[in-house]
Amino acid sequence: MASSTPDAAATLEYTPTWVVALVCSIIVIISLCAERFLHYLGKYLKRNQQPALFEALLKLKEELMLLGFISLLLTVFQGVISNICISASLSSHMLPCKREESSATDQVHKRLLSEGSGSGYCLRQGKIPLLSIEALHQLHIFIFVLAVVHVIFCATTMVLGGAKIQRWKHWEDSIRNENIKQEKNKTHKHAHLHVDFVAKRGKGHWRKTAVIGWTMSFFKQFHASVTKSDYIALRSGFIMKHCRSNSNFDFHKYMMRTLEADFKKVVGVSWYLWLFVVFFLLLNVDGWHTYFWLSLLPLILLLAVGAKLEHIITRLAQEAAAQRTDDAGGMRIKPSDEYFWFHRPGIVLYLIHFILFQNSFEIAFFFWILSTYGFDSCIMEEVRYLVPRLIIGVIIQGLCSYSTLPLYAIVTQMGDNFKRQIFDEQVQDKIQGWAMSAKGRKKSQAGLSSVFKGFLSGKTEDDASVGGPRNQIVSESAHSAQHTVNVGEIVESVSENSDLRPSS
Repeated sequence: MASSTPDAAATLEYTPTWVVALVCSIIVIISLCAERFLHYLGKYLKRNQQPALFEALLKLKEELMLLGFISLLLTVFQGVISNICISASLSSHMLPCKREESSATDQVHKRLLSEGSGSGYCLRQGKIPLLSIEALHQLHIFIFVLAVVHVIFCATTMVLGGAKIQRWKHWEDSIRNENIKQEKNKTHKHAHLHVDFVAKRGKGHWRKTAVIGWTMSFFKQFHASVTKSDYIALRSGFIMKHCRSNSNFDFHKYMMRTLEADFKKVVGVSWYLWLFVVFFLLLNVDGWHTYFWLSLLPLILLLAVGAKLEHIITRLAQEAAAQRTDDAGGMRIKPSDEYFWFHRPGIVLYLIHFILFQNSFEIAFFFWILSTYGFDSCIMEEVRYLVPRLIIGVIIQGLCSYSTLPLYAIVTQMGDNFKRQIFDEQVQDKIQGWAMSAKGRKKSQAGLSSVFKGFLSGKTEDDASVGGPRNQIVSESAHSAQHTVNVGEIVESVSENSDLRPSS
């Protein structure tokens, strides 16, 4: 009769084989369907020439593999963790929900006894498990929900932000069509190009004061964050710095490429973000209302990032106004890293990554508590704290999608260097291989720049070993970017650009 006891029936030894086979079949079918879906999605992206999105999909697969490994560790070591015993008094500190003092010990013992034999080892010693099997299972579910919500939020932000940036396409087309007409008529292409931009952004001494300038930049991000005059001026500044010889460079296409490449970085959950998860879980103590205060952090960062990006546009306009001459064409937009925090435009992407992850954490935590414990659970917090958290999450998602992300896409191009997405994938691979090969010969020469110059001038002996003849690389680079760039500019930009520079 032992086989009829609850403990025996709960083991695989006394479970009907048809039940095991049925459950296993369902799990395998669902897993195969998900794997096939990702496989065909990757083929679709390749077929439609979306390499950046394909790399983002590979990054997503890496995150799923990491989640699978975490799941495996939690499953394999749940017995070991539940057999780590601690004193019952230690479990009464830093609780998400407060227990009644008179019945705290009885409640713990009743709960542990209801979980079966997994807690018996510690109870026999008069102690309690470090983490019960039920708590491990709930933690397991939370980590999965967090990762899924983060991916969904990042994808939604990129899709909505990309849709707004796509609206700028008609600005790009109108500028290029106007340039073609001006070239045919042999008129001055740059005359009066930035008059509207400077008039709206740079005029007035009161704008130069720090308080007023930052205040206007702060409110500018909420309405018409990027106008047509802004786009024309920033586009001209980028072209004049990096591809001066052709004003018909497709700046909009380049922006969309860089945004797709950045999506691969944003969709992942980096190690430092997992540290934040541990830190946030540690601070979830009853009475602290930690998650309410933490929900303000991404909002504050998002507003600061948006204000900073708008302030960079204002500073570019002020610099152009200061250079103004009698000829309107004398005004030039001069991109520079000095406008960005710590002279590093890439910091903005890290901040956006953290903002999206923190917002995902807030929303994922809410849905996890709702599905696991219910709305009336003490861990859900009071309505007066819960509702503002949800409202802040919606505000962050909307503001990041329709204002901050488009601002990031165009303003971060105003640094000293261009990104590798200025070339198509084939040319990127050739330049990458060329740079790595040059790095291997660097030890015997004065520096990496001399290797590049020697290669482009025909002084290297093994053109074939570095990705093809030099003329082919230069011509394909110019064709892929839809413009012709001076060879010296390519050498200087490639050697200085961190994205194309071989790691030391």
